[in-house]
Amino acid sequence: MNEQRAARSVEAVFREDRSRLLALLAARFGDLDLAEETASEAIEAALERWPVDGVPDKPLAWLLTTARRKAVDRLRRDRAYAERLAVLQVESDRAAALPPAEPGFDDVPDERLQLFFTCCHPALSPEARTALTLRFLAGLTTPEVARAFLVPTATMAQRIVRAKRKIRTARIPFRVPEPDELPSRLPSVLRVVYLVFTEGYAASSGDDLLRPDLADEAVRLARILHRLLPAEREVTGLLALLLLTDARRTARTGEAGSQVLLEDQDRALWDADLIAEGQRLLVPALTGPGVGPYAVQAAIAALHDEAADFETTDWPQIAALYDVLQRIDPSPLVALNRAVAVAMRDGPEAGLTLLDGLADAEELRGYHLLPAARADLLRRSGRTAEAAAAYRAALALVGNEPERATFARRLAELAGH
Repeated sequence: MNEQRAARSVEAVFREDRSRLLALLAARFGDLDLAEETASEAIEAALERWPVDGVPDKPLAWLLTTARRKAVDRLRRDRAYAERLAVLQVESDRAAALPPAEPGFDDVPDERLQLFFTCCHPALSPEARTALTLRFLAGLTTPEVARAFLVPTATMAQRIVRAKRKIRTARIPFRVPEPDELPSRLPSVLRVVYLVFTEGYAASSGDDLLRPDLADEAVRLARILHRLLPAEREVTGLLALLLLTDARRTARTGEAGSQVLLEDQDRALWDADLIAEGQRLLVPALTGPGVGPYAVQAAIAALHDEAADFETTDWPQIAALYDVLQRIDPSPLVALNRAVAVAMRDGPEAGLTLLDGLADAEELRGYHLLPAARADLLRRSGRTAEAAAAYRAALALVGNEPERATFARRLAELAGH
């Protein structure tokens, strides 16, 4: 029974505070490999000692102290770490500042924020940033990260190894950027969290429309960032956006995982608590000069959530917000969404005119939602033959099976007419 209780305690601590433990170790020793290995060794020690000695009052502090000692032991006996051992001695004052028995876990430690910025350093590729964030801050295993990227586990393992090597050889520091650096560094961190969520919200391929595991991790990461940087309005805006969007999750799939479009969703299934929380966060995100793109997107999501049904949605306000978004964060994808909103406000032909202007956009080449949006507007305009051709173009590009089924159903309906 003690062994089972100890195992549950270790599992609970590691599940909830793994990123804190890794962040503290990485910041202390400047090496992600060493942090991972010694954290694992500390877990093994806990599984061995806690059934005998009992679960400590502060399990995470116990794990940190044990991992830190094991790291020092390894540094002393491993010649490959000789240089790092010298640095360790130089930084002895810093080590003394961290009490071995209780490292102050009542507050969210700065080290976790340091780990965010290290994993999302501009010297790393966008793919590496996302992979490292999922691995070290979201706590996904390498096979789980590989599934998120739809690549073999061995490929992802090599990618993560190369990214960690880059951090080590380039001496990328484990630190929070200075205040004057934050405006240029924070967007890459927010973008990683946003990309994780978008893949969870609508999987790029596979048999399922949703990846709840990724969506949940993205929301959790956004909550951590918000606790660490509560005064940063775009962090607040991102969390609001994710909550207001994720609130519709249950209504987005039907029987056997089929896709349910926004216009057909049962809004009674939307999560009222998440919507209320997102609305509360939206107020500070939009208050003050220089509103950011995530806050604007959150405001758009809030308008969708507040509408009693699809027909009474405030499309003029949504289109106006897309105008703002296009000014502050212009991109072909924003222009695509703006075209759809304009179509809902001014009619499908107005939206089609805007979509025609995106036909040569490099970023949308191969993006299935461009022909899908065009097909929907053509269908609404009664241009059946053109709509069918656009749906076929979308079918040739889509990788997600529920979305594919939606396009095929629309195409069949057109054929029936």
